[in-house]
Amino acid sequence: MTEKEYEKLLNIDTLGEELWSEKVRHYHPYQATSYECLDELFKIYSLNEDDFIVDFGCGKGRLNFYINYRFNSNVVGIEMEEKYYKECIKNKEAYVSEHKKGKEKIEFKCCYAQDYEIKSKDNRFYFFNPFSVQIFRKIVENILDSVYKSERYIELILYYPSDDYIYYIENETPFMLKEEIQLEKLYKKDVNERFLVYNIPYYA
Repeated sequence: MTEKEYEKLLNIDTLGEELWSEKVRHYHPYQATSYECLDELFKIYSLNEDDFIVDFGCGKGRLNFYINYRFNSNVVGIEMEEKYYKECIKNKEAYVSEHKKGKEKIEFKCCYAQDYEIKSKDNRFYFFNPFSVQIFRKIVENILDSVYKSERYIELILYYPSDDYIYYIENETPFMLKEEIQLEKLYKKDVNERFLVYNIPYYA
């Protein structure tokens, strides 16, 4: 399906993107993961209705609605920009009017990603390169603290990962690369067009 066809199916509006700006140095501009890329990811990577996914830098909420529609999973979108948070709420109202199952399973928080309190039920964490590695470090530390307090199996899903993210994860944390999912049509032009899935084997 095309972007517009997916938007119609989900009854949401998450199109568009924001240009780079120096106004907020550590946070990257809005750009939703394309539906084409999500389709490729979830041909291989699966979720279920008991999973709790946290989307850091959720923008207008596209990933949250897509996952809930496809897997009936629980999803939390974290967005610091109030204007996008309001778009998320508006999109949720529209989505739920057509897809009732999302009412209790989709949630949005308007806060800095590093200030989100990781819940003991959160077990999947999605990042589309939304901020600097300094912020990413703090969030991963929060995730690890939560896992040490409430032991469970978790995974990090990185789309279009920066070298800084990869170096930090693979050299300074207990996370190990579980899977690489290349987006074949795009990867030939840009090797960053891929998903990397990390886990902590000890908890597997």
